Amino acid sequence: MIREFEGKTEKDAISKAVAELGLQQDEFDVEILETVSNGIFKRGSVKIRVHVEDESAGVPLTDFDGDLEKETAEFVTNIIEKMGYPGSVSVNFRDERKLGLDIKSEHSAILIGKKGKNMDAIQLLANVYLGKITPVDEKPARVIIDSENYRRRREDSIIRMARKTAEQVCRSKNSKLLEPMNPFERRLIHTALNDMNDVITKSEGDGLYKQVRIIYKGSRE
Repeated sequence: MIREFEGKTEKDAISKAVAELGLQQDEFDVEILETVSNGIFKRGSVKIRVHVEDESAGVPLTDFDGDLEKETAEFVTNIIEKMGYPGSVSVNFRDERKLGLDIKSEHSAILIGKKGKNMDAIQLLANVYLGKITPVDEKPARVIIDSENYRRRREDSIIRMARKTAEQVCRSKNSKLLEPMNPFERRLIHTALNDMNDVITKSEGDGLYKQVRIIYKGSRE
């Protein structure tokens, strides 16, 4: 769960979060979003984002279901060790066509990277490796790499940003180009804005990281 709070100071904003969520401060993570200073004689404000661990997300599975899972997890473990940021890799979830692997490390922030790009690179290598070791007569599962529940937090952030930007586009009756994103993140935006009658979305650019343009339907773009 992700919530945002605002106060005159960081302490004030955190106090509001504690009161509204009914939690202790050590039960959630705090991210500073914005600090506004209004001068010497005026009070500023601080906006924070609170991350609360979702208990329904489940506990990583310690037992591997077959050699493919085990070898893929060992492959990812070797990658992060060779990068110089060792940690442990366990199965986070599994279904018929997907295998979720969770990295636990003291260096999670580095392994995730800016906008998750380091983790995306590790995930790409894991998928290539699993494809190579999967028997020829079988279709390989898709590997999803995560750490510190980053994927879910990123999804929530992208959807909120897309809807906020769509509202801005409707007011300006124009279009806006978003930052480069991977295919999964772009699909999130297309899906999130699909039910908005006044805007359309399209991907622009080349390569893996393309940009989504949000367009007001009445504009000429």
